[in-house]
Amino acid sequence: MADHAKSDHPAVQAQLDRLTALSPGRDTLGLERISALCARLGNPQDNLPPVFHVAGTNGKGSTCAFLRGAIEAAGLKCHVYSSPHLVRFNERIRVAGKLIGDDALAALLSEVLDHAEGLQASFFEVTTAAAFLAFSRTPADACVIEVGLGGRLDATNIIRKPAVCGIASLGLDHEGFLLAPEEGIPQMEPLDRIAFEKAGIAKYGVPLVTQAYSPSMQQSVVEQANRAGAIPTIRRKDWEAEISDGQLHYQDGFEQVWVPLPTMAGRHQSDNAALAIAMIMHQSLISIPREAMAKAMQTTRWPARMQLLSPGPLVDRLPVGSEVWLDGGHNPDAGNALAKALDKVANVDVICGLLKNKDAMGFLKPISSKITSFQAVPIPGHEHHAPEDLCSWVRTDVGISETRSSPSVADCIDHLATDRQPRKVLICGSLYLAGEVLKANGQIPN
Repeated sequence: MADHAKSDHPAVQAQLDRLTALSPGRDTLGLERISALCARLGNPQDNLPPVFHVAGTNGKGSTCAFLRGAIEAAGLKCHVYSSPHLVRFNERIRVAGKLIGDDALAALLSEVLDHAEGLQASFFEVTTAAAFLAFSRTPADACVIEVGLGGRLDATNIIRKPAVCGIASLGLDHEGFLLAPEEGIPQMEPLDRIAFEKAGIAKYGVPLVTQAYSPSMQQSVVEQANRAGAIPTIRRKDWEAEISDGQLHYQDGFEQVWVPLPTMAGRHQSDNAALAIAMIMHQSLISIPREAMAKAMQTTRWPARMQLLSPGPLVDRLPVGSEVWLDGGHNPDAGNALAKALDKVANVDVICGLLKNKDAMGFLKPISSKITSFQAVPIPGHEHHAPEDLCSWVRTDVGISETRSSPSVADCIDHLATDRQPRKVLICGSLYLAGEVLKANGQIPN
């Protein structure tokens, strides 16, 4: 699907409209179309600088951000491909350190779409091909590629020989895509199948660096790695990282690295940072000194991941002293991460919108003990849980009596401001909703 991408630049919007018209109604997994499209473009994916390829259910975007931070702190130039965007489509393609410009993006999309005629390539496939083409034409020292959905059949998986592959936290999400029966794929428990799909990015002779998982999930990962001839490199077996004396301590059988704790909020960000360090340490194509890794811990930012919003048109509606946090997490694993991030926080006013295909209570129950009031909102342009249903479930399943459905986040903020008391507000449940919030508060990601 086109993620309802909009642009204020007429030439970019013309190509986005063209892309929406030419693409099928939803993304379908498989490598046939992206392979054919890239072949027509001269296989740009084979002409990239060393690639750091990252999959996972949660945390892969933050891991990519830490990788970029360390690479750039080393004085190197880095391409980045990530998804989804929050406010501007340009956020998906960062060329040698800068978001792609509107004119360059419009020309690039036009070129790719000209070559996509008759292929029924999806929105994500066209976007991926455009990113590969941009990266192949601009010199850089490294390339950080975030998997879109799954791994094995994701469009980014046509990269043949990355420098290193990584898998972040795993959990249930996108079950309709990733758990569908498929000929030749043995029946597995849901989480084991998720692990199987994510580990499908494994490549011959390439380290596959992962977090620690349950024994059966780890077995799925190792079997995929062995099948591909990759080098499984698993946390708590081949490497480890822990918080010690106020620092993050990484070690494997050969090296140790001490870095400051990440400034990004949430204990889970230390895990994401550790994975980035492990990926750097287990590749050999570019050199990144420890000083650069340390600097990345302090400089890396990733919007809508427990982001404390700055003063702006939305935040300023609340009384002085209020805090507004924004997080785009939307599945049970993300709910657990939020609960850890809110460990020492009480009395949180939650504003939530969730897509219809998300496990609402699986996401919300981990933070239920923190919720003072709950307001539910729609997600414009997307199929979502009805706000009234979310409120009903929260009252019944969680026991929060102060609930309210609302047409917008701004209305929720105004409602909280009526008693003129400082508030701690968490806006959560969707990256699409997060994008609307950032735009309304004047914080456009750059």
